[in-house]
Amino acid sequence: MKAHIRHQVAALFFLLPLAAAISALPATVMAQPATPELRSLQVASDGGFNSGADLEFTVEATPRGQASVRIRGVQRNIPLREISRGVYIGEYTVRRQDRITEASPIRATIKVRNRSASSDYSFPAGFSGAPIAVTPPAPAAPPPALLKIDRFAVTPVEKMEPGAELRFLLNGMAGAVATFDIPGVIENVAMRETRPGVYEGSYTIRRLDNLAPSRPIVARLRMGDKVVTSTLAQPLTMDAKAPVLRNLTPREGELIAGNVATSVSASFDDAGGVGVDPKSVRILLSGRNVTGDSNITAQFFSYRADLPPGRYTVDVSAKDLVGNAMSKVWTFEVARAATAVPLTVSLQITSHANNAVVEGNTTTVRGRTAPGAAVEVKVNAIAPLAGLFGVTQDVLSERVQADGAGNFAFSFSPRLPLPGTRYEITMNSRSGDLTTESRLVLFQKQN
Repeated sequence: MKAHIRHQVAALFFLLPLAAAISALPATVMAQPATPELRSLQVASDGGFNSGADLEFTVEATPRGQASVRIRGVQRNIPLREISRGVYIGEYTVRRQDRITEASPIRATIKVRNRSASSDYSFPAGFSGAPIAVTPPAPAAPPPALLKIDRFAVTPVEKMEPGAELRFLLNGMAGAVATFDIPGVIENVAMRETRPGVYEGSYTIRRLDNLAPSRPIVARLRMGDKVVTSTLAQPLTMDAKAPVLRNLTPREGELIAGNVATSVSASFDDAGGVGVDPKSVRILLSGRNVTGDSNITAQFFSYRADLPPGRYTVDVSAKDLVGNAMSKVWTFEVARAATAVPLTVSLQITSHANNAVVEGNTTTVRGRTAPGAAVEVKVNAIAPLAGLFGVTQDVLSERVQADGAGNFAFSFSPRLPLPGTRYEITMNSRSGDLTTESRLVLFQKQN
């Protein structure tokens, strides 16, 4: 019988597209764009309102919702099911106790999540006779919508670390397909349309992720063959702390040997923040601006020169990418002769300057200390997350022996040498009752 009705209804729709128009009396007014909307109602019957007659309803409304109709004289709601995007159908067989007349209004309701909308319709004259299909007048076609992204944002996290969830929000044209890319990590992450024109998506940071700040996160909105993009313009972290300067070379108050090239360097640590802006770094050496002669990155700076004997002051200032400022001043002294720094109580690194950049999978460090001394070596690798410092890995822990001239060497190979990884190396030299400690910081070369 229902199949028979559908065939009849299809024919009647074709033959009587206007004669059976229902007048729609909107029962609710949408308060905001997020409110669902009803666009049309169609009703068909194989026997008018007579007992045993089958009524079939078709509603066009906001997709992915719960639709129903209610007829005055029928003691229950008639649920509809969605058969295609935004098209809902349902059937009802008239019972003997029903009291349906031409004056009985029909109320259609659509509910999407916690919002709903309803509209009242009325039967036209003559519906109680032969089977007939009815439909409300078609609304005026809206102007074509412009495909665009109004906003692409992220909820900042306290710290970029494995397990932290990045939650993204996109506002744009409704009914489109939204995705985002995190370059070097993941592509085409789907975003769900939680409300018309509002898309949400998330990504959880993994241990081996390397989020490069120089390659921004990009969102895409696609409708048919049209695509628009938007680049994330805000930091991923809630950064309220200024960066600090660590691993100073020479150290505060250190007396270093003269007659050799001196390396002045330090590393930037933003403690899980957004990272230092290299363009903001300013370096003064005893009042002389040496910024232009220095090697500066987001992780460290270094300046190398032949310095005559004397006392020097280093003044470094910088800002992170959200404007938090820092400054650091320290002093060191260059001795008048190389013998001013006794070799028997020192531990010198001869292969690398502090805060230097290394390449490849294996790094060899060479140094000089007291002849025959035992040198305890520990190497930690701190992998970058979003250009910052995150996961720590113990790379090496061993004892090496200096030869008769005091020379020693050791090598280390991290399991995964990620670009930008910081290697913190601690060396303790022991000879008799004398113990000397030295530290070295190296950085894995960026791509």
